[in-house]
This record gives sequence, C-alpha cells and structure tokens, in this order.
Amino acid sequence: MDKIIKGRVLKLEDDIDTDSILPGRYLTLSKPEDLGKHVMEGYDLHYKDKIQEGDVIVAGSNFGCGSSREHAPIALKAAGIQAVVAKSFARIFYRNATNIGLPLVEAPNGPDEIDEEDTVEINLEDGTLIDQTKDKTYSTTKLPDFMFEILENGGLIDYLNNKND
Repeated sequence: MDKIIKGRVLKLEDDIDTDSILPGRYLTLSKPEDLGKHVMEGYDLHYKDKIQEGDVIVAGSNFGCGSSREHAPIALKAAGIQAVVAKSFARIFYRNATNIGLPLVEAPNGPDEIDEEDTVEINLEDGTLIDQTKDKTYSTTKLPDFMFEILENGGLIDYLNNKND
C-alpha cells in the first residue's frame, strides 16, 4: 500500500450507518466480491453503479455508525473504494476497517468543501488531504506507524501472520 492515495471523490453526508453501507439481509454472504455487489444499497439502490475502482468516499461526521458489522467495510473495499475520508467515524467501524485493510482518514475541516467528482490526494504519512481540483490542502489525523503497518499488510490477520514469519 502506498502512503499516498489518489482518487475520484464520491460524496456522502453525515451519519451514514452500516445498514446504509450494507443492509442486514446480505450478512449471510461470505465472499467479499458478493458483498461488494450490494454496497450502499441501504442508501441508494443504484449507488454501487457510480463506484469505480480506486474511488475515495468523502463524508461528514459519524461515518459507519450503527451495528458493528465487519461486512460494511469489506463491502466498500470489495466494490473498489480505496479509502474513506470523513469528519469523524464510529469507533467500531474505524477498527473494523483497519482490521480488513481499508484506510480511513479523519479530516475535520475538508469534507464540506470537497465536491463529488473532485480528485483528492491523501498523504497518510504527513497527514494531508489535497483537493487537487480546487488546489486546497487540509490537515488530517496522521496514522500511527503500527496502524500503517496493518494497512500495508492488507489488514490485521495478514499483519499478524507476516509478523510471525
């Protein structure tokens, strides 16, 4: 995983819950690619048709609130989302996303000004978010080294397996 992520923005508002990201009726699915086919159906049945490989979701506050299902970040990652930027995240969603290798970046001041279809660049190492379309830079929370190592390895299980090799 690169320390710099660049992608097209898909914009969402505050309080996007895990039922919006992946409705409960799909919790019986076990393959990530099957989960990805149903991502965001609780929000908009056709939202997944907008997603292109490498997109970045930019959202408001409390992204991933609701139930503590790991399926939601798995579905986002499997659908092609490479990172989520938000003002804040639900704690369990943040942990679940890290566990499966989906980078989440808190940017308290950027999401309101970034628009759908803008191109953003996230620097995980120095804690910056650049809206390349508007040429504006925002501060983000910097990831601790151990979390970056988890993301570099594709998630917690792979990190632990590689660490024990």
